[in-house]
Amino acid sequence: MRILKTIPVLIVPIILAVSCAAPAYVEKDKTADFSRYKTYAWIEGDKKADKGRHTDLMQKQVQDAVNAKLRKEGWREDNKRPDVLVSYDVLVEKTTRDVSNPVYSAPYSRLFYNPFYRRWGTIYYPSTVMGYDYNTAEVREGTLTITMVDANTDKTVWQGWSTDDVNSRRLTHKEIQSSVNAIFRKFDVAKK
Repeated sequence: MRILKTIPVLIVPIILAVSCAAPAYVEKDKTADFSRYKTYAWIEGDKKADKGRHTDLMQKQVQDAVNAKLRKEGWREDNKRPDVLVSYDVLVEKTTRDVSNPVYSAPYSRLFYNPFYRRWGTIYYPSTVMGYDYNTAEVREGTLTITMVDANTDKTVWQGWSTDDVNSRRLTHKEIQSSVNAIFRKFDVAKK
C-alpha cells in the first residue's frame, strides 16, 4: 500500500519534465543500416561563414552534449576513420505568434437591506472572465539541427531538430541541453 502512494510522487515530476521539453523532430534514411555505425567525427565548419553565428563556447557546449548522448548509445569518437560525420546548425530568428489574454471584469460590492434582520449587508461579486483580447507578440525561436552523414557515401542518414523560444540571439547552455535531450530522446528511431 505504501508503494502505491509513492508511485504518483515519482511519476508526476517525470511527466512534467517530459511535457515541458522542446518538441523534436527526426528524419532518417530508410535504407541506412544503423547497426554498422559505431564511430563518428565532427565536421569542421567554414570558420569565416560561421563567424558571428556560433561562438566557440556554444560550439563546445553542443558538441559536449551530443558526445555524451552518442557515448550513451555505445558510439565512440574516431577522427581517423569514422563511420558517420556529425554536424550541427543553430538558427535564431524573430517571428510573431498569436497570443490570447483573458479580459476580466472589475470586482465590486453591493449594499442591500435585509428587512427580516433589519440590517444592511454587503454582497461581493468577484471578477469574471468577459472574453479574450487577441494580439500578436514578437518572439525569438531558436532551432538546433543535428545532422549525420555516412562517411563513405556522403549521404545524410539521420537528421534531428528542435525549435523552442529563446531569450537572446544565442542559445544558452540550458537551452542547448534541453534541445539535445529532446532530439536524442527520438534517436532510437534510428535503430529500427
